Amino acid sequence: MNDKPELSFWQIWNMCFGFLGIQFGFALQNANVSRIFQTLGAEIDAIPILWIAAPLTGLIVQPIVGYYSDRTWTRFGRRRPYFMVGAVFTTLALFVMPNSPTLWVAAGMLWIMDASINISMEPFRAYVADQMPPEQRPAGYAMQSFFIGVGAIVASFLPWILASFGVANTAEPGMVPDTVKYAFYAGGVVLFIAIGWTVVSTREYPPEKLTAFSDARPVMPHRPDPAQARRHGQTWLGVGIAFGVCVYFAGLDRQLYLLASGITVYGLALLWLSRNGPENLFTSIMADLHGMPETMRKLALVQFFSWFALFAMWIFTTAAVAEVHFGSSDPQSAAYNDGANWVGVLFGAYNGFAALAAIVIPLMVRGIGLRKTHMTNLWIGGLGLLSILFITNPYWLLLSMVGVGIAWASILSLPYAMLSDSVPTEKMGTFMGIFNFFIVIPQLVAASVLGFMLKTLFDGQPIYALVIGAISLFIAGLTVLRLRPFAAQEIKPPAQAPAD
Repeated sequence: MNDKPELSFWQIWNMCFGFLGIQFGFALQNANVSRIFQTLGAEIDAIPILWIAAPLTGLIVQPIVGYYSDRTWTRFGRRRPYFMVGAVFTTLALFVMPNSPTLWVAAGMLWIMDASINISMEPFRAYVADQMPPEQRPAGYAMQSFFIGVGAIVASFLPWILASFGVANTAEPGMVPDTVKYAFYAGGVVLFIAIGWTVVSTREYPPEKLTAFSDARPVMPHRPDPAQARRHGQTWLGVGIAFGVCVYFAGLDRQLYLLASGITVYGLALLWLSRNGPENLFTSIMADLHGMPETMRKLALVQFFSWFALFAMWIFTTAAVAEVHFGSSDPQSAAYNDGANWVGVLFGAYNGFAALAAIVIPLMVRGIGLRKTHMTNLWIGGLGLLSILFITNPYWLLLSMVGVGIAWASILSLPYAMLSDSVPTEKMGTFMGIFNFFIVIPQLVAASVLGFMLKTLFDGQPIYALVIGAISLFIAGLTVLRLRPFAAQEIKPPAQAPAD
């Protein structure tokens, strides 16, 4: 077997450039969708359930795209056709979203936008592992983090920049301000161009060549024991139904039905798997979920608490900062919209700090290893989120974003570097899609419980969602210790020789 050739700096650059566009779309979504929902009449405690589109589409779309991209080969490549299809539909969704006439239309457009972004994004993670040797993968994922940071800086700042040039930052009741509309239009153009650049400037190894490289791991077929799958399915199904009944009779927040439904559906999926029918997309994904490597299993808990915290931040920072630091919870007021614009600046700032952190993280990994680096960065992020509770001057919130940015860069790179060495090459897309279960499931849980927790425990004050997020990041750091110690990996500088 041959070693996979190292890539030059510019080859890695071109391969990862599409993430600039992907994050442009995600940043506009994260910084402005809660604002759009409130503008169209959503109550603060209903916002999490409206955001359910984002994680639920990821839960469905990413493993399916990963499964099929592993099995695709065309004259345009293996992963790249998915990049382009997702780019077209995301661009159209970005043009339509800020013109939504009603709340239900905006919620529906979020479904379409997030599904389309996921079609492009999921294969990108597998693409890096496909094309790069193991020793270069941390640098490759760090490059993705760099472009994510750069794209998000510009996208998050856009409404604030447009307002400073005199574009209207308020509108009639029920109408989205022009600053947000023009930012979304620009985002659609940038996303399409950036992904298109990666598609036309890179190449892919055909499947037979990939499996011939020395870092390729053999596919180990795994089908859970039917009796065990049946027992587990019956247990999960019973828990889900019982929880749903408790929510109904106790008169608890209806958003908790989402959590009960998720548990019930998982139980039903296990019962279906236990039937020992022919292998298909569903049974293959479920079997791989049960047979995932130990490293991936332990990383799942780290990812759960990391992304629970991020989701809490994305959906509640606008309301929290507008209320606490700008003194308004009225979406039609100038103060609220000034606060919303400032949140765009803050989100751009944390992505900017993430871009800088992405340069430093490979050096940290080389010095103290993957595990200690990720743990440290998550705790720094927790401190950043927690500090928002105590800071009164909104300009000092930029300091909070330093910690958030460091954690964000680490979350976007190091778990994938740890994962990619432990899964088979022929199923890289499938396992990357399954790994994203542990990104979207915590978001579904957050959408179920955060509104209930704020209403019940904190009198509906959104600032405490950020405190919950901080605690979640501290827990995520602790769970990193469950991973086996990784050696302080040497990250080699990109070679100048071509990959072919």
